[in-house]
Amino acid sequence: MIKAVVGANWGDEGKGKITDMLAEKADYIVRFQGGANAGHTIVNNYGKFALHTLPSGVFYSHTTSVIGNGVALNIPILFNEIKSITDQGVPTPKIAVSNRCQIVMPYHILFDQYEEERLGKASFGSTKSGIAPFYSDKYAKIGFQVSELFDDELLSEKIPRVCAQKNVLLEHLYHKPAIDEKELLNTLHEYRDMIAPYVCDVSLLLNNALKEGKTVLLEGQLGTLKDPDHGIYPMVTSSSTLAAYGAIGAGVPPYEIKQIITVCKAYSSAVGAGAFVSEIFGDEADELRRRGGDGGEYGATTGRPRRMGWFDCVASKYGCRLQGTTDVAFTVLDVLGYLDEIPVCVGYEVDGEVTTEFPVTSKLEKAKPVLKNLPGWKCDIRGISNYDDLPENCKNYIEFIEEQIGYPITMVSNGPKRSDIIYRESKYSK
Repeated sequence: MIKAVVGANWGDEGKGKITDMLAEKADYIVRFQGGANAGHTIVNNYGKFALHTLPSGVFYSHTTSVIGNGVALNIPILFNEIKSITDQGVPTPKIAVSNRCQIVMPYHILFDQYEEERLGKASFGSTKSGIAPFYSDKYAKIGFQVSELFDDELLSEKIPRVCAQKNVLLEHLYHKPAIDEKELLNTLHEYRDMIAPYVCDVSLLLNNALKEGKTVLLEGQLGTLKDPDHGIYPMVTSSSTLAAYGAIGAGVPPYEIKQIITVCKAYSSAVGAGAFVSEIFGDEADELRRRGGDGGEYGATTGRPRRMGWFDCVASKYGCRLQGTTDVAFTVLDVLGYLDEIPVCVGYEVDGEVTTEFPVTSKLEKAKPVLKNLPGWKCDIRGISNYDDLPENCKNYIEFIEEQIGYPITMVSNGPKRSDIIYRESKYSK
């Protein structure tokens, strides 16, 4: 069977921890979209890690870590990541990379930087990892697939054709140095030698695994609100962040995805520009940011301070619906223990009317949060493993949010470690 772990909101919900935890009982863990532009922070027996390309289940020796065809593959970053974990005592992982995966080229990263520079104040808040230029080339059909690295005849024809197009932009739009064809070919040969031991037909590998009754875990990057179709367009990422895309990005049948665990934070955070209705500012935001996550709310890839806000029931209900949620994993609940009262966004006021349905971006920009204050529990809940042992106000907070979003919260994370998890029954479970 296939399980998917995906985000309900803007990303940074704590998917890495949930994937790492569920990977204990999985055989294959698959990244199916996105690139090294977002990271997952993992805390386990080996230490603390920020992963960007490797799936979060890479720390178990019985698993195979899979890079699916939907991923924007930055080969040097993948290799640095493998080295960084093995240097910290993690056993060398089993890795499979799809032969249909496309490669983030050095010029994609440059174009990303040049475009953000050109846009100035109108920039998209990109991580400058080359993701938008990469996906642009993929759909313009001038990207490089991993399989093409092994065909010198194809490369000798394709490189001049691609460089001719790129160099016009570099010269006339960005006024930057041109791409050198020989240098690019040498780089691709280096990439070929690095990736060769791992390349395989991932779709066939996974479909054979499913026939053998193995468990496959799909790991999504970012969250619903960063999806290019259903998110806060244009302040979105360039690949689909939805569980449904897992079937495409890994090459597996959609009907095999039986469980969709959608991760929600107990408050909100976001990196980058775009509408964020429940956002808070000043000292209130600084305090939540400082206490948040494990060591504070800063991007795992960029180190940027995350924008902070209260839990948004409108965005989370929408995020869960689009994912096809079967289970909600509710994370970083322990962080809120310092508050006397905890505001929750239960609706949006748009043009004088209150709605509980998530609107299109143009209306979202005008939305004001409708807040309801819930009493806090004013104590540390780390170390509690039984739901009934949580403070009454803490259980009330969980159950209020579950009722507002209408999806079952079956896992509650109350700390950064694998063991900091509480399982619960829900009346919303199917």
